[in-house]
Amino acid sequence: MSLRSPLGRARGLGSAKAGAANHWMAERLPAIALVPLALWFVFVAIISNLGASYAQIQAFMAVPLNATLMLLTVFCAFFHGALGLIVIIEDYVQNHAVKNALVFGTKLYALFGAVLAAVSILKLTFGG
Repeated sequence: MSLRSPLGRARGLGSAKAGAANHWMAERLPAIALVPLALWFVFVAIISNLGASYAQIQAFMAVPLNATLMLLTVFCAFFHGALGLIVIIEDYVQNHAVKNALVFGTKLYALFGAVLAAVSILKLTFGG
């Protein structure tokens, strides 16, 4: 039981004054970057290489610009996806232990997925 008025309790529950803008920007910047990267990926990396052989794909990826754009696409996609999923988990999972485990698992999945994709892209780029 609290002796504080409803207004007194509400005053302490406002904005945290820190982190909200940073998190908002961290969500939006990869989303903005993904727009041209996704267009490049669909039209240049996928459609222009339909039916290409492994050697042709390797030659395509050997171009430094293509490898760089592919790496940026992968990193931005995993980062943006992880941030979005973490926001959903934080909003809808009430149990703190489960929430922390899911957030940790999401970050771990995003890290391993991005590293695995980067190693695959670099192996294809440098011919391994």
